[in-house]
Amino acid sequence: QVQLMESGGDSVQAGGSLRLSCAAPADTHSRYCIGWFRQTPGKKREGLAGIDTDGHTSYRDSVKDRFTISRDYAKNILYLQMNSLKPEDTAMYYCAAAGPIPCRIRPLIEATRYSYWGQGTQVTVSS
Repeated sequence: QVQLMESGGDSVQAGGSLRLSCAAPADTHSRYCIGWFRQTPGKKREGLAGIDTDGHTSYRDSVKDRFTISRDYAKNILYLQMNSLKPEDTAMYYCAAAGPIPCRIRPLIEATRYSYWGQGTQVTVSS
């Protein structure tokens, strides 16, 4: 069992920035793929960004020029830096972990490949 905890969600104006954090147990980043996803009511959960144990990253086309995934091994935290936010970015944001160990799954941002999920953090972008 891998416990993840997201933080950093907030309400911002369009054009603003947020950095989401995903706290994970020690060694998680060297053992699992980590992904960021979001979901709005009535819609399917969509993958935004993922990183595998080799450091390979993958992004959803609609966010790849605005969002950046990174990790701090020392703090065991994974980040999602979000810039130029738009009202359509409003959603609940989740981080998730996937095996096997080491993890090199493809595609990296397919939600069905992830087994461990955090509780989510809300992002609201107003126009």
